[in-house]
Amino acid sequence: MRGEYILEQGQHGHSLYILLQGKAHVLRTDNRGREVILDVLRTGDHAGEMCLIDNQPHSASVRCETNCDVLELPGAVLARTLPDRPVLSWMLMRTLVKRLRRAHRQINSLALKDVPGRVMRALHDMSEPEQIGSRIVRERVSRHELARMVGASREMVSRVVLELATQGKLELRDDGGVRLLLPNKELNARPPE
Repeated sequence: MRGEYILEQGQHGHSLYILLQGKAHVLRTDNRGREVILDVLRTGDHAGEMCLIDNQPHSASVRCETNCDVLELPGAVLARTLPDRPVLSWMLMRTLVKRLRRAHRQINSLALKDVPGRVMRALHDMSEPEQIGSRIVRERVSRHELARMVGASREMVSRVVLELATQGKLELRDDGGVRLLLPNKELNARPPE
């Protein structure tokens, strides 16, 4: 259900959770209740593996942002399955490396980029190639969600998005999506770290 937690920061976990349908946020909360979105999980993504590997509490929470169907795979079952399924081990390892690289980009972005740079980075990460010279974020982009991803206020992000649109760097679509208008050489390349 929307708003429910699949797993909670600080709790010990004993299962791997696979998102069969829906969208969920991976988020951290500070002691004052402020949240930052670390990642967005979609159908096919999974969570909880770090806890199974190092037996430490969850480092973040995962909250359903839409109605979600989730498969819970107990850690004991996963431990028995991994030796016979190297493809599954490889998939888990690739996911962990992907998350580590994303964390490095976020640290770099927060330390070295201004808000417009962080907004463009987040939109680029959410987008897919479209036509020559553009990338597209097909789903509605919430300014509140974007603000929580880039570490800025919703008001600041709204101003920055309008400014980027005025500068011709992005186009706001009627359906709430965003088209990034990039020079051809940047179409499929990631923005500089």
